[in-house]
Amino acid sequence: MAVLHQFDYLFALGLIFAFLDAWNIGANDVANSFATSVSSRSLTMKQAMLIASCCEFLGAVLVGSRVADTIRTKILSVDLFENDPAILMLGMVCALVASSTYLTFATKIGLPVSTTHCILGGVLGMGVAAVGADGVNWGMKGVSQVFLAWVIAPVIAGAFGSIIFTISKLTILKRKDSLRAGLIMLPIFFAFTAGILTMVIVWKGAPILEVDDWTTAQVLGCIFGVAGGVGLACVCFFLPYLYRKLVLDDWQLKWYMFPLGPLLLNRGPVPERPAGEQDAVVQDYYRGHKTKAQLQEEGIDRQVVDDLENSKEVRLTTTSCADSDEITREVSSNHAAPTVATLEKEDELPWYKNKENLTASNMFKLAKKAFFHGVDRDIVAEQKKKSILTGDLDKMHAEAQFFDNKTEHLFSFLQVMTAATASFAHGSNDVSNSIGPLATIFLIWNSGELSSKSPVPIWVLVFGGAAIVIGLWTYGYNIMRNLGNRLTLHSPSRGFSMEFGSALTVVMATRLELPISTTQCITGATVGVGLCTGTWRAINWRMILWIYGGWIITLPVTGIISGCLMGIIINAPRWGLSV
Repeated sequence: MAVLHQFDYLFALGLIFAFLDAWNIGANDVANSFATSVSSRSLTMKQAMLIASCCEFLGAVLVGSRVADTIRTKILSVDLFENDPAILMLGMVCALVASSTYLTFATKIGLPVSTTHCILGGVLGMGVAAVGADGVNWGMKGVSQVFLAWVIAPVIAGAFGSIIFTISKLTILKRKDSLRAGLIMLPIFFAFTAGILTMVIVWKGAPILEVDDWTTAQVLGCIFGVAGGVGLACVCFFLPYLYRKLVLDDWQLKWYMFPLGPLLLNRGPVPERPAGEQDAVVQDYYRGHKTKAQLQEEGIDRQVVDDLENSKEVRLTTTSCADSDEITREVSSNHAAPTVATLEKEDELPWYKNKENLTASNMFKLAKKAFFHGVDRDIVAEQKKKSILTGDLDKMHAEAQFFDNKTEHLFSFLQVMTAATASFAHGSNDVSNSIGPLATIFLIWNSGELSSKSPVPIWVLVFGGAAIVIGLWTYGYNIMRNLGNRLTLHSPSRGFSMEFGSALTVVMATRLELPISTTQCITGATVGVGLCTGTWRAINWRMILWIYGGWIITLPVTGIISGCLMGIIINAPRWGLSV
């Protein structure tokens, strides 16, 4: 093994653009796992970020190497580069440059694209430029397999989501006593979800846990054992807590009391609320969303309302301008222009020119504000901002069915678990989009040889997982605003079905070593659940078509960028001086 130090710059460029690619995966793709949880109010932004950080990182490190190997070795015939491995190294750098560049643009404009499409287009483009179309593995074990997964993934996810939501409606939501039915079914849903999460780890085979040699009996025993344990824990500890809170309306109950389990049943009768304590036991998950009956009761054309509001704003603006002019003339006649000292005194200078802001405590506050600027946001409120793609959200949401808030609260706990499952599955699948090419670059740079059987180094998985988490924290909110309630009405029961349907699809694809698009999975599941919860008008088809349009252009755009960059570099004239 000999390190190719003459190509240190290619390895450095690979690290930089692999980080940028993984950062964009976190900022663009991870929102697919948690936009539903935040939009349905099951999780706050900070809670979602903490759960996603843990699950994405663990999924990438524990079970991310197998799909990374698909991106790394099965799209191109690496044997064609045996005589000059450095060309493949250069090609993977070009693929990462193309993918990360396009992803940065898409993330900036708020377009949720498929990161899998991006890197595959980059690999295909550079492969065609380097060795021609014959060097690409177009068969069922290569590109065609991935294309087929893209076609069927949204359909399968939509089917899973609709089936899960239909079961939830028939067994819980539409029952006469939906809360009682939900408490009965909750342990079953928890057990099933826990079993799926365990399946991701042991059925697929996590290299770091060395479970590849387990027998079928061991794998099934682990899956059913964990599922049964979680279901039993739910019965013993969670159900007594929920019974006190939801059935008895115990307003004194705190979230940290649920480990007391059966002891909570001996708390005695619930005392009456004091006069000042009038908050509901659970939040209103449908607040801000109007039913069809509420819209009809208003009896006013919404366009007329908008016109009245606009005319009111114009009158207020005109009045404000007139008052402002009058005040300005009065101030000018009685006071001199403010000096710099006055501005400093009134704190009107920029923060970096104000000496008070440069103290240690204030600098810490500014740093904290900068770090959490993507977390301290009301995503649900921002989703209500009108744009050419949103249309009339109130009218769309009114087409969906509304269910009991206490019953929805049961699903909020399930949704947290399914969001974690989807996030773990996403980390295991989509980390390959950035670290697959990086693994190839490192292996060639480190050894100077090609090997399709070389394992993906753990440090590469950690590098990709960390970059995904950073991207989520710093810019994930931008994509979350365009998903969630802008696609269809979200609530915990719907979000649970969407995320679980998407997670099941990703788990199945990971087992089959298919680098599918999680964006397509969650979108397909959203459409499937939306159709089951109301009419076809309950879905924002304008937004759906916009997202699909982004998918269509992604692969050719990244392929052209990567192919042109690769072709220019390898065919550039070599200039030299003859002596």
